Amino acid sequence: MEDKPVILENERLDDLQNGYMLIQNPKQFCFGIDAVLLAWFAKAKPGERILDMGTGTGIVPILMKARYPMGHYTGLEIQEESAKLARRSVAYNHLEEDIAIVTGDIKEAGNLFGGSSFQVVTSNPPYMIGNHGLTGDNTAKTIARHETLCTLEDVISQAAKVLTSKGRFYMVHRPFRLAEIMSTMVRCGIEPKRMRLVHPFADKEPNLVLIEGMRGGNSRIQVEKPLIVYDRPGVYTEEVLEIYGRKKGQEL
Repeated sequence: MEDKPVILENERLDDLQNGYMLIQNPKQFCFGIDAVLLAWFAKAKPGERILDMGTGTGIVPILMKARYPMGHYTGLEIQEESAKLARRSVAYNHLEEDIAIVTGDIKEAGNLFGGSSFQVVTSNPPYMIGNHGLTGDNTAKTIARHETLCTLEDVISQAAKVLTSKGRFYMVHRPFRLAEIMSTMVRCGIEPKRMRLVHPFADKEPNLVLIEGMRGGNSRIQVEKPLIVYDRPGVYTEEVLEIYGRKKGQEL
């Protein structure tokens, strides 16, 4: 067995609590709860091919591999530095036969992989549009948070191209763009089928939305009960602790 990749001075090794580890560089963009929730919300069947568009350091494929070990995963990432980190995490966990990391542009996904090549597509795309919050430097964090390199339309239209008929699309995004998300999905031939809003507290408005669509599906959507993240400041709900693989009283 080959030696595991060396963890560099500016990096850290995160225990994902599922038997796998993830290499991260805190100076770059590190994964958050949105990626964890996406990997938990998405579903895969044995033998299915799953593409994660904008995979960053590979967190979603690695989390999904733990839950659905019989699938084959591909992560598409435009930033070579992030893609290298993802490949090193894949190698660290000895998952090279199960997870492939491809450096490439989401806007070219259809050309890169061909039509109808995946049964499942996941994406945690940039949320922000326009110049809101931009600092002017095109860092990894800026690219991950802002639509500087791809738009919502790019993500959904390319997902439609690479999905098989009745293939499933899973995305986490912001509720303030929900009307745009729904209309773009329908226009691209992905019918919204399931949705869950995520609230930081029970009495606060949602700040994330999890959505599932089906390429060529019928027009019918299931709206699930809200997911509440915190019972009170600093204390996660039991459901969120379960999603992270922790028990009540355990720290995240």
